Amino acid sequence: MSTANEGVQPADKEAAPIAEIHSVHGTPDLPTGWMYRQRRIFGFRIPWYASPSVQLGFVAFVCFLCPGMFNALGGMGGGGKTDATLADNMNTALYSTFAVFGFFGGTFVNKLGVKWTLAFGGIGYCIYAISLLVSVHASVAGFNIFAGVFLGLCAGLLWTAQGTIMISYPDEKQKGKYFAWFWGIFNMGAVIGSLIPLGQNIHVTSNKTVSDGTYIGFIVLMFVGALLALCLCNASDIVRRDGSRVVLMKHPSWQSELLGLWETLRFEPFVVLLFPMFFTSNWFYVYQQNSVNGAHFDTRTKALNNLLYYLAQIIAAAIWGLLLDVQRLRRSVRARITWVVLFVLTFAIWGGGYAYEKTYTRADTASEDFVSTDWSTSGYVGPMFLYFFYGFYDAAWQASIYWFMGALSNSGRRSANYVGLYKGIQSCGAAVMNNLDARKVSYKTEFISNWVLLAGSLVIAAPIIFFKIRDHIDIETDLAGTDETIADVLPANHPEKVGA
Repeated sequence: MSTANEGVQPADKEAAPIAEIHSVHGTPDLPTGWMYRQRRIFGFRIPWYASPSVQLGFVAFVCFLCPGMFNALGGMGGGGKTDATLADNMNTALYSTFAVFGFFGGTFVNKLGVKWTLAFGGIGYCIYAISLLVSVHASVAGFNIFAGVFLGLCAGLLWTAQGTIMISYPDEKQKGKYFAWFWGIFNMGAVIGSLIPLGQNIHVTSNKTVSDGTYIGFIVLMFVGALLALCLCNASDIVRRDGSRVVLMKHPSWQSELLGLWETLRFEPFVVLLFPMFFTSNWFYVYQQNSVNGAHFDTRTKALNNLLYYLAQIIAAAIWGLLLDVQRLRRSVRARITWVVLFVLTFAIWGGGYAYEKTYTRADTASEDFVSTDWSTSGYVGPMFLYFFYGFYDAAWQASIYWFMGALSNSGRRSANYVGLYKGIQSCGAAVMNNLDARKVSYKTEFISNWVLLAGSLVIAAPIIFFKIRDHIDIETDLAGTDETIADVLPANHPEKVGA
């Protein structure tokens, strides 16, 4: 192991001016300090600690352990319980709170920093899982609703910080790849999390609540994830491969960051055309998890379906991430192709879903005579592949939204506000759909609402995707509305700085 840089870590950007970083090609001349030391392990050069790739890795593993395990639990349908009513009510409280704090999540991230925002956000997942475990043995409705509300607050902060890192840390040529890395690692948490109930319920061929050991396993892993977030750097410490920094406010205040939320909308008012896509992006989970997986399959098969669903997400993220960054095509062209492919997938995959939805109703699954489908049941392969492609579609949809937002700005400050709006509006949709499911609306109504909203939101988003996504965002545009200058964020001989 060798060390390339030695010294004392700078306290902030002003202590290590970006003008002192000269290299643009290859490895930049980094500031001094342990965060910027480069090492070799077995002949391979390891990125410096405060590099975008290392920090994205940390964030991915935090989400692997917190929301990844939450997804594995929720993917069982009803939070692992046979009756989804409690989980629906908890999730209605969760996403209603998430919506409020999501809108202002960018303000908190910009003021408090990503490290503390993520660490606090991870705690809510532990409390949520604990409340579900307690509810198996006693009626604790108040605690359950509190856990949902508290997780809504925490998740709003965690996901805004995560999204800020994912779309503002990489340069323009790597945003798709960074999404693929993150989404693959994050969903591996759900894959491994799905193995817990699958292993513990491998012989359960009826539809039952998962065991206490399953909940305890999730609780421990979620707590570890919250602790891991404390290992992150803040955005002001990050240096990219070309020596550039993330655009932020050097001296943020609550007033400046609340004003920044409005300035984000003023900067690109057409972003409102993406809001229907934001709203729909968590709407379909309730139907897929509760009305398909939770209602129609026995316990061990639900766990298997869940495993396949999140494996499909990893595969889709890898494909989407690579294709979104293909440099042979201009970014504006890639945006238009992405829209077309999403539109085709919406009708292909959800068309298959409609054929399956017609085979049963909510009344059928509530009947005492209903026999849950097992993986040994004849005809299981078709629904299995449908559920796999539901997972594939989810990753494609989320990847596209993140990439569209990343194509609108490279500013960390503005990206935090875009992601906050995304997560807030997304959670409004999830809260509404969870409430409808708790009211026992028909499966057909749930299905049709998904298909119509997905197709309609793509049509509404078409103008901003086709006409507003540019091939490059210049640094002066990203700096607008901040108290930073070109000297703060670009190295001495960076092409944009030399041109300016």
